[in-house]
Amino acid sequence: MSSLAWIDFDEAERQRAQRIMALFQERESRDELGLGAIRDSIADHLFPGTSTIQTRLRYVLFIPWLFRMLEGRDAPEGQLRIEARALEIRLADALKAGGESNGIIGRDAGPRLQRLPSSVYWAGLGAWGIRLFPGSTDSLFVSLRGRKRLRVSMDAEEAASAPQAPSIWTQSLPHAPKDLLERAVFRLTADEAQFIIDRLIANQSSALLTLLAREGINAECDYIWTHPHLAAFPAHARRLVRHGEIFSHVMHGAALLYNLALSELRGRDDWAADYRERIATWAAELDLSVVRGWSLDDFWDAVEHPAHSIRPAAKRFAMQWLDLVIEGAKQIASAPTARQIVEERERRLKTSQSRYANHAVRDRWTGASGVDRLSFRWSQARSHLRDLAHAE
Repeated sequence: MSSLAWIDFDEAERQRAQRIMALFQERESRDELGLGAIRDSIADHLFPGTSTIQTRLRYVLFIPWLFRMLEGRDAPEGQLRIEARALEIRLADALKAGGESNGIIGRDAGPRLQRLPSSVYWAGLGAWGIRLFPGSTDSLFVSLRGRKRLRVSMDAEEAASAPQAPSIWTQSLPHAPKDLLERAVFRLTADEAQFIIDRLIANQSSALLTLLAREGINAECDYIWTHPHLAAFPAHARRLVRHGEIFSHVMHGAALLYNLALSELRGRDDWAADYRERIATWAAELDLSVVRGWSLDDFWDAVEHPAHSIRPAAKRFAMQWLDLVIEGAKQIASAPTARQIVEERERRLKTSQSRYANHAVRDRWTGASGVDRLSFRWSQARSHLRDLAHAE
């Protein structure tokens, strides 16, 4: 039986480890071919603070409101952690009482809830400047306890002259509704929406998400590159969106080929036939003149992000696949070299858990893995923009 335990590195490393662990359950993180750092670099440039498991935007207010309820508590950090969890579970019940049905984190799990809303939105709260405290939730509980002890140990004169502890939340945070834990809704008030927009402008001024939020641009399109206002995006955003569109389309073929190969290994002729048809459609929709003119050097320059390190092996795989697509996309389903580089890439990444090598793992495969085109979290950004647009 295996287990996971924390290693006490610095706070930045701890949060990085938490993000990696969280990715295991995210739908868009099914990174079978090791393209996650590239995908996340693009997403964090365009839509910083988002993640694929976020649901509704008002959670960025719910979480600080709930945690503020604990700031005056004189309790050990373990007790504060228990109370915070209870508050987040009560919030799910309050949302149901308020008539909400979609987007409630923990709607059906109740006390069995594993992924708390605070863990889903914590990084985003920091990226948007709503959370000023630099550490994790566990670190915050320790800090709250320490603050309380310090205040209790001071006499009145010392307390008056002592420097104030750094704020946990931005001072402009709107006030919580009085009945928050009895009846809650996802609809933002106009003031709450403006607060979020102001935070984005102050902390993510160059992001496309900020532009769309500031201008009130809300569009129901499947991909950001099909956005009706694309021509009005700033040049740097158009450049990244264009690169993202081509990368998403080109590398989608590799994901389809991976699923085709597994279908064949499983002896599922019906699945294999479907993937061959999907690969043929993918190849027919490729604009090879665009693909041939695509500069990978400019792409790597555009997607570089301080929070993500793109390994040379990932770059090499992307370059090899691009060359094969240019040589003959329509024959790629049967091309031995294409199949070989996909298999080698997956085997290196998964080692003993490779579906090519491990029969038990392959037998548990359900027929689809990472087959959706990369959308760089546009779905979550679109949902948040919709919530801003519908504020009242």
